[in-house]
Amino acid sequence: MSPFRLVLLLALLLCGSPQAAGRVAETPARVFAAASLTNALEEIATQWQRAGHPRPVLAFGASSTLAKQIEAGAPADLFASADRKWMDYLDARNRIDRNSRVEMLGNTLVLIAPKGHRFDAKMQAGFRIADAFKGKLCTGEPDVVPVGIYAKQALEKLGWWQSLQPRIVGADDVRTALAFVERGECGAGIVYASDARISRKVEVLAAFPAHTHAPIVYPFALVKNARPEAAAFLNHLHTPQAAAVFRRHGFTVLED
Repeated sequence: MSPFRLVLLLALLLCGSPQAAGRVAETPARVFAAASLTNALEEIATQWQRAGHPRPVLAFGASSTLAKQIEAGAPADLFASADRKWMDYLDARNRIDRNSRVEMLGNTLVLIAPKGHRFDAKMQAGFRIADAFKGKLCTGEPDVVPVGIYAKQALEKLGWWQSLQPRIVGADDVRTALAFVERGECGAGIVYASDARISRKVEVLAAFPAHTHAPIVYPFALVKNARPEAAAFLNHLHTPQAAAVFRRHGFTVLED
């Protein structure tokens, strides 16, 4: 994330604080969440607001970026990561309330192409994936961004990593990778099924078999010294109403 975007993000979050607004009674939860959760959490935030609560202040980005911002003291009350790694990162630094931590959602990893440019892809070792399409392959930054970590695991498991590595474009987060494929800047992409379903500009070619990568798990946890409203909002995320939203956006609700 660029310094300008970081400053803008922090400014927006501070503007959402009761001190900045001058309304002590209103203390909206400040939520830092993986980019893939954008549409679902926006809808749930509206649901929460309609129930008479202050609308949460939502900030979306790569789990890695958000975790490091929280470590540095960014004003967050609730963190939702797209993998265990970055929640563990904050836990090891005593930045989350580990008693509040819950693995709430799952997802599926899929191979996509720009609309009208699909190609055959057999999700099995021995398939010559590098010959199946032209151009780059976009996903999250491998080893850093969760979707890129899962993607690298899958490509290595299938024996595709070595042939594709020079052509991989590592994006800041999964939504940026999706946008690259939508614009045709990449001939293929690896994203979550929940992200692919929101776009009319890409085609899902196939899902990666679950055994090719670590389970895609979304842990949620309160940040240390979180506002009370954050705990209430986290509780709401466990309700059937919120679960229905997550399912509609393509997530698996792990508490089912």
